[in-house]
Order: sequence, then C-alpha cells, then structure tokens
Amino acid sequence: MTRFISDREIYEQVVRSAVPQARQRLWIATADIKDMYVDAGGADMVPFLKVLAELVGRGVAIRLIHAKEPGPNFRADFDRYPRLWSRMERLLCPRVHFKCVIVDGLWCWFGSANMTGAGMGAKSAERRNFENGVVTDDPALLAPLEEQFDAVWRGDFCAGCGRRDFCPEPVDLDETS
Repeated sequence: MTRFISDREIYEQVVRSAVPQARQRLWIATADIKDMYVDAGGADMVPFLKVLAELVGRGVAIRLIHAKEPGPNFRADFDRYPRLWSRMERLLCPRVHFKCVIVDGLWCWFGSANMTGAGMGAKSAERRNFENGVVTDDPALLAPLEEQFDAVWRGDFCAGCGRRDFCPEPVDLDETS
C-alpha cells in the first residue's frame, strides 16, 4: 500500500492512527517541532508529548531528530512528562530538513509537514498549512528512508559537516576527526 495524503489526512493517518499503534519503535524526523495538541478521543485535546509518553510507558523506543530547539511552550509540555526525559532519545541536527514518521519499521509517512499543529493538519482548516506526503508499507521505500534517518542518527555526516560550528551536539565528539 502506498498512498498520497494531504492536509488533514496527515493528522488522521499519521498522528491519530499510526503513531499510537507503535509497538516497538517510533522514529520521527522534522525540521521544526512545536507543542502540538491532538484529539484524545473525546472533547479533550492533549499534548502530542502525552501520546509519546504513553508509548514509552508501553516500552516503545522513540527517536526524535529535529533541526532546532523547540520553543518555550513545547519545553513546558515536555517538562510535564518526566518519562520522556530519559526514555525518549533525541538528536538535534541543524541540517535536518526531511520529515518522516516510521512506525515499527513496517509503515511510514514522509512529506513536507513539520511536526507542528499547522504542519500535521491538527489545526482548523483556516489555520493549517497546505502540506502533503506519502504513507506506505512498501519495503522499497521504507528501507532507504530508515537508512537516511539512521545515518543522521549515527552521526555519519558529523565529521565532515560544513555546519558543525552551528551544531550544539555533534554525534562524533572526537575533535581529531
């Protein structure tokens, strides 16, 4: 199955459907991440970070790569979920501009939207961005996406990175490289 999705479909397919179904691992890459609020199955909207905290509570390994530090609202929400502090792995890489969500290595979304309410389609039709992407379980698309994510995660590009001076946490800490 490979499908093009856009706008509100991104929220429905990725944020509301696929992410909560993760059983083993969840990998998220985004240039920007904000304090997105999501439907909790009723009238209540909850921070997306609560969904992630529930996943790590069930033993799901979460990796998050993002390009810049989130704002104060995200940090305030993050502080409300101490389970994430030590159990969600995070990497800050100023060169990351790709956006993807990989669930258990079996399903993914990749596209234009950042992990924000406006990007992922969580906001009202009058306030969200125009975004698109692809959802798939096709191994021919999943494998290279996972490899790109993992190469950044491993720090394969850190030693020769031309933006190293702007990177607050290069993966390869050996300055002699």
